[in-house]
Amino acid sequence: MISDAMLPTIFMGLIGIAIFAYAVLDGYDLGVGILLPTKPNRQEQRDQMIASIGPFWDANETWLVLAVGLLLIAFPAAHNVILRELYLPATTMLIGLIVRGVAFDFRAKAITSHRLLWDRAFKVGSLLTALTQGYMLGRYVLGFSQAPEAYGFALLSSLCVTASYAFIGGAWLVMKTEAELQSWVARATRRAAWLAALGILAVSLVNPLVSSEVFQRWFSFPAAILLMPLPLVCVGLFIVMDRYLAHMPHHQDFGCWIPFVVAVTVFFLCFSGLAYSFYPYVIPGQLTAMAAASAPESLRFILAGALVVVPIILIYTAFSYRVFWGKVGELRYY
Repeated sequence: MISDAMLPTIFMGLIGIAIFAYAVLDGYDLGVGILLPTKPNRQEQRDQMIASIGPFWDANETWLVLAVGLLLIAFPAAHNVILRELYLPATTMLIGLIVRGVAFDFRAKAITSHRLLWDRAFKVGSLLTALTQGYMLGRYVLGFSQAPEAYGFALLSSLCVTASYAFIGGAWLVMKTEAELQSWVARATRRAAWLAALGILAVSLVNPLVSSEVFQRWFSFPAAILLMPLPLVCVGLFIVMDRYLAHMPHHQDFGCWIPFVVAVTVFFLCFSGLAYSFYPYVIPGQLTAMAAASAPESLRFILAGALVVVPIILIYTAFSYRVFWGKVGELRYY
């Protein structure tokens, strides 16, 4: 029997899983859009890049819907504050998602001379979505502070998240493509990876400086010693991936999955660091999970539904990736 005190923590965990899944899955297809070349003579490459996300990109956004839905039902007080503070950037993000969706469908139906226009719209929508998500994350992390440095941190977070999406999107393309396109993507992924690494470093340094509570959690003894492997592992992963990408192509495409696994692991470590920094707050420095949670009876009812819905999403996600696994060619899979 789950105690009433455990229910808010369980829902925080479910929301965390949904956000992490969204960041990885929709993150890579946003990254593909960000990396999309816009020169007229790169049509074939654009076709292959978009084909690599074709069976997945729409379903990937399910995790965002799930996270927002769980937040609304399990922590309505926090949901109200977050939407109130992030109304404009959230609206901008939705516009970006709409532009992406329209462009993705219309590019397949447009006459050849108009396809480049929709490809560029897809790229703009991807950039707009990534930048606003990063901005919202930066505002959230500092508890929606109105101080000028908080807005500066949000802008830094915006660039960091965009670079990270480009990094994981490039890693996905290294795994899914081959030949000339794969070599071009490998070079782009190296640049995006080091931009993402610099962004992660900058956010990791700035966050403790602007939040005394985060500083205390990370740099007090013995936490500082126990947490030291986290940044060291991240650095090691970036170095391994950089060396792999620097020597592409590899014989028989050996280890083409390495960059994507590295990217997912880096994302996981970053999310783990954020969770450690702010737990048990739903809104950093303002609302804890216990204070913002719905009534225990409501949480138990919702949990019963979540225990059915979440496995179904996991199963059909795994099935779709199993069906469409492998390299992508000219708008076909094999």
